Amino acid sequence: MSGVLLIAGKEIREGMRNRWVLAATLLLAALALTLTFLGAAPAGRVGASALDVVVVSLSSLSIFLLPLIALLISHDAIVGEMERGTMLLLLSYPLARWQVVLGKFLGHLAILAVATILGYGAAAVALAVTGQAITSASWQAFALMVGSSILLGAAFVALGYMVSALVRDRGTAAGIAVGLWLLMVLIWDMALLGLLVADQGRSVTAGTLDVLLLLNPADAYRLFNLAGLADVRLLSGMAALAGSSGLSAPLLLAALAGWVVVPLAAAAAIFARREL
Repeated sequence: MSGVLLIAGKEIREGMRNRWVLAATLLLAALALTLTFLGAAPAGRVGASALDVVVVSLSSLSIFLLPLIALLISHDAIVGEMERGTMLLLLSYPLARWQVVLGKFLGHLAILAVATILGYGAAAVALAVTGQAITSASWQAFALMVGSSILLGAAFVALGYMVSALVRDRGTAAGIAVGLWLLMVLIWDMALLGLLVADQGRSVTAGTLDVLLLLNPADAYRLFNLAGLADVRLLSGMAALAGSSGLSAPLLLAALAGWVVVPLAAAAAIFARREL
């Protein structure tokens, strides 16, 4: 385990040198603060607390931004080290290949987690300082949103590692990572809505729809954060599915965890059989 932690520390130090932590934190904080003060305006009109509206706004931001950041920092984690020749140096130490993958994953996840907590935490602190009335349930929803946002980022970091283990050059990894982001963040929901409109309830049952939603970590994340916020569902188009879906919060969290474990295990297995 010490070897895994050493690799994780190496990735964190490199992230600090490359200003990934600072850049991601400032970007998330700036956008979160903007959404906090602009998005809290309709809170009174929909009968919801300001923090609940912020949770919806930040959830929508997370779906677009966190997967992109996660893929940017992870798509060349393996293939990049191999192209630079530093992977041979890492493997000269008494480390198994799966330990290298796990250590690098934990380091990148730590970078993403710090940026998310600090960035979104700044928005919550700013809202509290303004004197807004915030209930304990709203704080709980915010904490769950931050935690699930880190889990969403972890899922896309794991997907980035799987891509990085599969390809032979960084350019291909970057292209696949962008395509993966477009598919899961933009195209999937549009295709799903188009399917529902075309089907008119004839073939796509509620159970089939739930499976299709679980096949996308972004949708699982969205439903998890909106399921308990009935007062603000009008602020998000896909949130209407949260009320009619039969997916429970534990199942949605399990799906997100699965999107972390399966791609990461696949990346470790692929890398273990790959020739350097």
